[in-house]
Amino acid sequence: MPETILIIEDEPAIADNLVYALELDGFATVWCATGGDGMRVLRDRDIALVVLDVGLPDTNGFELCKKIRSLSAVPVIFLTARSDEVDRIVGLEIGGDDYVVKPFSPRELAARVRAVLRRTAASRPSPDKTPTGLEIDRARRQIMLRGTALDLSRTEFNILAELMVHPGWVRSREQLMDAAWDDPGASSGRTVDAHVKSLRAKLRKVCPGKEVIVTHRGVGYALSENL
Repeated sequence: MPETILIIEDEPAIADNLVYALELDGFATVWCATGGDGMRVLRDRDIALVVLDVGLPDTNGFELCKKIRSLSAVPVIFLTARSDEVDRIVGLEIGGDDYVVKPFSPRELAARVRAVLRRTAASRPSPDKTPTGLEIDRARRQIMLRGTALDLSRTEFNILAELMVHPGWVRSREQLMDAAWDDPGASSGRTVDAHVKSLRAKLRKVCPGKEVIVTHRGVGYALSENL
C-alpha cells in the first residue's frame, strides 16, 4: 500500500497541484481545507506525512502543528507565503520537519516529502522488510539480499532503498536522482544508469541469473517483485 500524505491547504488550485504531483510520485493523498478536518483525518487514518499550510481559515498552522505534536510524531512540512527567517525558525522549533515558501515547484515539494520520509525512517529501530527477499535497516544503512549484506556506496544504497519502497513500481531517472543525490541537479540520467549497472553487478553476485532491477525502456527502473 502506498504511503498516505495529508494535505491541509485551503487554496484548491494549490491543493490540486500537490495531489497531482504526490500521486504521480506514488503516494496516496488526503486533502483537507481546514485544520479541524485535518485533525479528524489524523485521528482516523494512518498518515505518513502532513503538508500543512500556515494560513488556514480556521486556525494558524503553527498552532495546529502544536496540536498535531500532542497527538502524533508524524512528519510535518510547512507550506506558506511567508519567507521571514523568524517564521521559518518558529516553524521548525515547534516541531516542523521542513518549510516550503510559495510559490514553489510541485516536483520540489514531492522531493522534499521523500527526503523528510527518508530522514524520519532512519530513526526507526527495527528493519523494514519487503516481500522481495530484500531487507533494509535504515538506521545502519544496510541492505541484505537473501540474508547476505550488500557492500553498497551511499548513492547505490539510496537508489536501492527508493526502489524498495514499492517493489514493482517504476521510478523514473528523475525520481531516483531526487532520492539519491542531495543536489539532483548535479547528476544526470546517465549517472543514474551507471549506478544501476554497478548495483546490478553486486546483486547478481548474490542472485546469479536473476534480474533484481528491471529496466522499463524510456521510463525508468523497478524492483522485481519475485526473488
